[in-house]
Amino acid sequence: MTSAIALDDLRKNFGPAEIIRGVSLNIEKGERHAIIGPNGAGKSTLFHLISGRYNVSGGSVSLNGENISNLPPYEIYRKGLSRSFQVTNIFPRLSVFENVRCSLMWVSEYKYSFWHLVDREKKLNLRTHEVLEEIGLTSRQHVPAGVLTYAEQRALEIGIAAAGGADVIMLDEPTAGMSHSETDQAIELIRRITVGKTLVMVEHDMGVVFDLADRISVLVYGEIIATDTPENIRNNKAVQEAYLGAESEDA
Repeated sequence: MTSAIALDDLRKNFGPAEIIRGVSLNIEKGERHAIIGPNGAGKSTLFHLISGRYNVSGGSVSLNGENISNLPPYEIYRKGLSRSFQVTNIFPRLSVFENVRCSLMWVSEYKYSFWHLVDREKKLNLRTHEVLEEIGLTSRQHVPAGVLTYAEQRALEIGIAAAGGADVIMLDEPTAGMSHSETDQAIELIRRITVGKTLVMVEHDMGVVFDLADRISVLVYGEIIATDTPENIRNNKAVQEAYLGAESEDA
């Protein structure tokens, strides 16, 4: 069976500094996979390599069996991979409805063809309403996205990442900065919108990781030291020493 994402001896250098040092990893289709690690481990860099924001220095990234190494992000998106960022990435002056509709336009026949009268496009607007319902923002659809609460903005960005129908969703610290109740709501949202999809996430909150992930990979100084089920990762002494037993911040 072809993996959703396959990394083969992936490497990234910034000048003489080697940040990602020969990472090989297979993430299966439909799997929920978490990547954890201490400060400076290279988690965000790894995300950027997979999604095309950074070019690889060596090795390869494959998506559904196709080599996507060094393709621009928009081409990788078209091939079925969507992602969110640590810092919320939305159009703050557009309404919540318009933010979601813009993401749907890109994967539809409209692209960003502004000569289309999109208010009249029933299919496009119906799907936008469906996404808003899925992420719980129907009542906020007409307000500018920039005035949403932090948790609502994160929900919107997660919805945008999933709205285009990508098979692989990558979420970078989706619950960072949330309260316990907000985190619980985010977990349910992520679980709901990734049914039948492949989820790859970087997350600090171990409660979130152990709740959502089918498998966990632990990245330390640019190398994966363990990939296993949550229970086995929890009991892995090397992982405990490298990460779980110490407080840390993300790369």
